[in-house]
Amino acid sequence: MDFDFQFDWAAAFASIPYLLPGIPWTLLISFGGLAIGFFIGIFFGLLRISPIRWLRWVALCYIEVFRGTPILVQVLFIFYGLPQLLGSPINALVAGIAAIAVNSGAYISEIVRGGVQSIERGQREASLSLGLSRAQAFRYVIWPQALRRMIPPLGNQAIISIKDTSLFSVIGVSELVRQGQIYIATTFNALEVYFMVAVMYLAITWTLSILLRLLERRGIAG
Repeated sequence: MDFDFQFDWAAAFASIPYLLPGIPWTLLISFGGLAIGFFIGIFFGLLRISPIRWLRWVALCYIEVFRGTPILVQVLFIFYGLPQLLGSPINALVAGIAAIAVNSGAYISEIVRGGVQSIERGQREASLSLGLSRAQAFRYVIWPQALRRMIPPLGNQAIISIKDTSLFSVIGVSELVRQGQIYIATTFNALEVYFMVAVMYLAITWTLSILLRLLERRGIAG
């Protein structure tokens, strides 16, 4: 069998204008979800180190459920399952943001817990001995140091969440993969189009990695 295939660079570059509209949706879903997930992560991360046992169990249940199930299943449940419970449809964009939020929130919870617990107990005791309340000690001494240490794992989670948006084409969100699928349906240049989709994802995550490294260095220097 004679197999003679050549990569069509012209077709790959021709797909770029059709793929570019998917980038804003990819960024909106990922960073919108991450912003919400960050606050969810702080809330449940602090519950994980609460002295109240049942609050720790509540946080642990949330974390285990959303870390232990695929994000694809989560977004399908939100988009197709929740409307049956609520009696009204959910917008695909909202479903995508919600899925990133609850999924990233579970991972960020553990990042927050680890960051706070990594601060030496002596720092808290020294703050209290200086007359600060527990809340003030946490706000002015513990949290700034913990946040600085959380920058690398938070950056990794951001990159993971950006790549996770590629799964949301199954619910019709017009992100990069969905735009590629639509274009492939008319040109049949699957290899070239998906190659450019991969390049665009790489460009986004690589740029974010550079920004995070700069932020990390500045945070450590500060």
